[in-house]
Amino acid sequence: MKKSFRSVAILVLLLTAVAVGSGPSRAQTPAVAGPKVIAGVLQPFVDSHVLAGAVTLVASKDKVLDLEAVGYADIAAKKPMRTDGLFWIASQSKPIAATALMMLVDEGKVKVDDAVEKYLPEFTGQMVIAEQNPDHVLLKKPKHPVLIRNLMTHTSGLRPLTPIEEVAPDRLPLCTAVRSYAMLPLLFEPDSKSLYSNAGVNTVGRIVEVVSGMPYEEFLDRRLFGPLGMKDTSFRPSAEQLKRLAKSYKPAAGRTGLEETPIVKLTYPLDDRRRQARPAGGLFSTAADLLLFYRMIAHGGVLDGKRYLSAGAVEQMTTKQTGALPSPYGFCFGTGGGRIGHAGSYGTNSSYDPRHQLITIYLIQQTGWRHKAGKKILAAVQQAATKAYGAVSPAHVAATRVSPEAAQPAAVPANKHD
Repeated sequence: MKKSFRSVAILVLLLTAVAVGSGPSRAQTPAVAGPKVIAGVLQPFVDSHVLAGAVTLVASKDKVLDLEAVGYADIAAKKPMRTDGLFWIASQSKPIAATALMMLVDEGKVKVDDAVEKYLPEFTGQMVIAEQNPDHVLLKKPKHPVLIRNLMTHTSGLRPLTPIEEVAPDRLPLCTAVRSYAMLPLLFEPDSKSLYSNAGVNTVGRIVEVVSGMPYEEFLDRRLFGPLGMKDTSFRPSAEQLKRLAKSYKPAAGRTGLEETPIVKLTYPLDDRRRQARPAGGLFSTAADLLLFYRMIAHGGVLDGKRYLSAGAVEQMTTKQTGALPSPYGFCFGTGGGRIGHAGSYGTNSSYDPRHQLITIYLIQQTGWRHKAGKKILAAVQQAATKAYGAVSPAHVAATRVSPEAAQPAAVPANKHD
């Protein structure tokens, strides 16, 4: 009898373990608290062949309010988009680079006002262009060397990329790419102008490597992605993850529809171990993973009781650090329009709206639009999310929720060109 009872108990435990192990994880399928309204905004763009497909997620600091997948991950195969779809998030990688650096700042290992050359000696003696025309270039010593804060605010004078990166930037080791930045003169005096620079943010990643003593990719996995639970965020997706990768699209000839296109800034296959980490724009991720990152930021550097960044570090990252310059940048975070976040090439965008305490994640994989209405999709999603969920109290949320029909944009012509 005892043996029979023990066998039944073991069977029950095994079945329970299988059920738990096969169930969705927090990072894959977050629980949704409210009705879905964003699909009504996106569907007209899918139906009119302006947009292939999208995954959107709207959340408060503590609760997922809306998680939806619309359209196709693969149009030709008629493969529907999934909420756990994988996307190349491109420049959305930049705030993650700043986070890694600021972790070291919190530990007293780096200061944002340190000169880059303190950690990367190859930048010692870097000059700035004083005059330039087709016949000559005059160089001079800058008023001050490039500071780490300049790298994170796009005010360094470093060019966007160097010539050796133009063909296949993800095949160069990070140390080699960064050394090439130091070999060329600055385009302007640090702090005098703003120029969006992948080179600057890649240099941030190299400083993380030197100071931490580990490869940038390993630092992110150990210190950020693993602890946060960002299971699908990496520079080289696995074969299993690639099955969930949304295909990339561009306008077809004549702008009558969409056609598949490779991501021209990446080398294939994407799971090739020879591909190198690029802090400024190399990560792949999902809506659920990005939500974990933005929740940590929204909570002032804390998630699920664990502190990743000091409140002061988050404050610096998410408030304007560019002085009188018009560019609204914190440390690798855009701070304009009342939102804190970043966009990415091929259409992705994630942000946190502190006023409405609302996180909005918008993932597509598309370059260019066959119709000018495509440029309005993100704004339509953000406006619908704010109207439906962006209130400061539950009563206000209930009063301002809108139906999918009310959230729809104007009709998009099916075949009319720009």
